[in-house]
Amino acid sequence: MMKRKVRMGMVGGGQDAFIGTVHRMAAALDGEIELVCGAFSSSESKSKASGAALYLSPDRVYVSFEEMINKERALPKDVRMDFVSIVTPNYLHAKPAILALENGFHVLCEKPLSLSSSEAEALRDKVKHSGLLFGLMHNYTGYPMVKEARSIVNSGRIGPVRKVIAEYMQGWLAARIEESGQKQADWRTDPDKAGISCCVGDIGTHAENLAEYITGLKISELSADVSTFVKGRKLDDDASVLLRFENGAKGVLFSSQIAIGEENELKIRIYGEMGSLEWLQSEPNSLLVKMNGAPVQVYRTGVDKSYLSKAALRETRLPGGHPEGYIESLANIYREFSRAIQGSQEGRKDEFDFPDIEDGVRGMRFIEAVIESGRKNAQWVKL
Repeated sequence: MMKRKVRMGMVGGGQDAFIGTVHRMAAALDGEIELVCGAFSSSESKSKASGAALYLSPDRVYVSFEEMINKERALPKDVRMDFVSIVTPNYLHAKPAILALENGFHVLCEKPLSLSSSEAEALRDKVKHSGLLFGLMHNYTGYPMVKEARSIVNSGRIGPVRKVIAEYMQGWLAARIEESGQKQADWRTDPDKAGISCCVGDIGTHAENLAEYITGLKISELSADVSTFVKGRKLDDDASVLLRFENGAKGVLFSSQIAIGEENELKIRIYGEMGSLEWLQSEPNSLLVKMNGAPVQVYRTGVDKSYLSKAALRETRLPGGHPEGYIESLANIYREFSRAIQGSQEGRKDEFDFPDIEDGVRGMRFIEAVIESGRKNAQWVKL
């Protein structure tokens, strides 16, 4: 076994950046990963101040990802970082990922993978050529009850999947707050930084990824009604999508950022021939299991180990009644990824469960298909 922590470098996530702080908390939760360096901002003063606040050595705090990767590569193997965590806006995902891979570093990247499917496919080629690990932060797959839902579907208990309803609703972009200097809204609604989509790329991909992850089915084609309700906004803020899956199952996917009153309402329902499943991100410890002709069952994480799958138990941290939430879901991805790094360094080929480069490519194809369909008045588009 590797006798040390896995060493992490971070690109982005400086002071005032929401997701960078979340990633650092999640990565540190199990005590298996150590943040050793970072290029936290394109502003030298901000990057240095961020590094100082994190108690990093000043010579391991960099101004750019290029400087960080090149200088870390020159360090001795027992000092340099093992992997890069990329927590920047969408347009700064592919370039640091490619450079990291070219210099021998594993990569864990925020979603969506890139600005286009062609860029995503080029990155996939780079991953395959490098032989290195690549993880994508679709953190909702890290929840214990999501693992349980996937296990139940795989077991055949609810029968072949017939219908999938996935939704992710928010209300924070109901007004044009990007004009007020709100940083998170500003880059997400800017085509140069977010790509061709705001809502679908930001949260619709989470619903898509969750649907494919739990069911094990791929979306084969879709028909989308895409809207921009807020006047003057350059990208979409709402989408309703009909789905067709490879096995003949049908689905509906909603994503909206103008649904006033909604916070982060991610919900999924899976209907099979003999039963159904329901999971809600705001009540993550519970999974509703509904079998034909039987009372509704509520599966709970951390309560009774006799009925939960090994996959769910593997990601369960706390006793019953203690919510396992957002931070823990990211931490589960980081833990799987760090253990995969340890395995690769020790020559082991254990199986680990985290979203990968293929999920990233799927996500980009999904975004482009939805936007294309929307522009063609909901015409069916193949994925």
